[in-house]
Amino acid sequence: MTGSTVLDQGATVSSRGRVMRRNFALTMLFIVGTINFVDRQLLSVLVEPIRAEMQFSDTQFGLLTGLAFALFYAAMGVPVAMIADRWNRIKLIGIACLVWSGFTAACGLVSNFWQLAVMRFGVGAGEAGGTAPSLSVIADLYPPDSRPLAIGLFTLNGPFGVFVGAAFGGWAAAHIGWRGAFLVIGAVGILVAPLLVWLVREPARGRMDMHKPADEAVPFRQCLAMFIRRPSLRMLMIASGLAAFVSYGMLNWIPAFLMRTQGMPLSAIATWFAPAAGITFGVGILGGGWLVSRAARRSARAYGTIPAIATAVLVPTFIAALLVDSWQLSLALMLIPMAACTAYVAPALALVQNLTPPRSRATAAAVLMLMFNIVGLGLGPLFAGVVSDALKPEFGDESLRWALMALMPVAVAAGFAQFAMTRHLDKDFAD
Repeated sequence: MTGSTVLDQGATVSSRGRVMRRNFALTMLFIVGTINFVDRQLLSVLVEPIRAEMQFSDTQFGLLTGLAFALFYAAMGVPVAMIADRWNRIKLIGIACLVWSGFTAACGLVSNFWQLAVMRFGVGAGEAGGTAPSLSVIADLYPPDSRPLAIGLFTLNGPFGVFVGAAFGGWAAAHIGWRGAFLVIGAVGILVAPLLVWLVREPARGRMDMHKPADEAVPFRQCLAMFIRRPSLRMLMIASGLAAFVSYGMLNWIPAFLMRTQGMPLSAIATWFAPAAGITFGVGILGGGWLVSRAARRSARAYGTIPAIATAVLVPTFIAALLVDSWQLSLALMLIPMAACTAYVAPALALVQNLTPPRSRATAAAVLMLMFNIVGLGLGPLFAGVVSDALKPEFGDESLRWALMALMPVAVAAGFAQFAMTRHLDKDFAD
C-alpha cells in the first residue's frame, strides 16, 4: 500500500477534488521545506573550499553551521509560531521563504567570517517561519491517525534537501564556485515563495479533529504549561533534544570527515554521498512515521519504542563506520546509522500535533523545535567542532573521527529517554 493510498484512506472528506488539493498543498509545503534544508546543507557541503579561502577553524564552522544559525532560528521560532496561530499561515511561510532565500544569496557575497555569520543569522531568522507553521497546516489537512505518515512525508524535505544540497554543492564547487552556489539557491527560493501563496489555500483550523476547535489562540505560557503538565511531552523534549544533538552533529560533519579524514574526493560527494544521504535520511524519516502510524493504532507507546529501537541500532553501526580506513567502506557502513538517526523526527512532531489543541499547534511545534535547534543544531555541530580542534594537535586530520565518536554517549542517553517516555503515553492519549 502506498503512502498516498494510506493518506487518502484516512481522509474525512468525500470529494476527490478536495483530496487532491490537500495533497497538492502538502507537495508545495514539501518543496518550500526542501529549499529550507538545501540552504542549511549547502554550507556543510562547501566547508572545505570555504575553509581553504577564508582560513576558518573547525570551531568557527561549528558555529556557522550550528549555533549561529540555531540561536536566531530558535529566537524567532516561538514569536513567529504565535503569529502563525493567529494569522494566515500560508502567507507567513511565503514571506519567511523570501527572507531566508535572500540571506542565502547574500552568503555568496561575503568576504570574512563575521559577514558570513551575520548572513547565517538572517537565514536562521527567516527559516523560523517555515517548519512550525507548515506542521500546523498539515494537521488541518489530515486526520490524527494519518498525521505521523503525512508529517513523515513532509519531513522528507530534510533528506531530499540534503541530497540536493550535497549534489548541487559538489557540482557547484567544481563549476561555478561556492559563491555561485549560494546565489543560485537563494534565487530559487525567491521564485518559489510567491507560487506557494498564489496556489495554496489556508485550511480551516481544527477541521480534521473530532473535538470542537478552540475559538482563540492559546497564550504562550499556557502552551508551555502543556509540556510541563504532560509527562510524555516533558520526556519528548529531553529525548528529542538529545537525538537532535546526535543527528545534527553527524549530518553537519560527515561530509568533512569523509573528505578530510578518509580522503574522499570532492567530486565523489555529489556522486556517492548525496544519494546515499538523501535515501538513508528519507528512509529513516518516512520509515519512522510509517511504522508509528501503523503501530500506534494498537498502542500509543509506539511513539517512543520505535525511535528507541532505531537509536539502539545507530550506536554500534556508526562506531563501525568511523573505525574503518576506506571512505568507500566507511560510507557503506554509514547507511544504517544515517537512516536510524532521523527515525525520531516524524513521530516526535506528530505526537505534539496530536496532544495539543488546534490553535496552539504551531506554537507547540516551535517549543519542541527549540530543543531540536538549541540543543541539537546549535550544540551538536559545535561540540564536534570543538572536540576536533582540541584533538587536532595530537591526531591531525584523524581528530574528526574521534570527535564524531564522542557523539555516541549522547545517543545512548537519547535512547533511554525515548524508552522512558513510553510509560506515560497511554495515559496522556486517554486524557
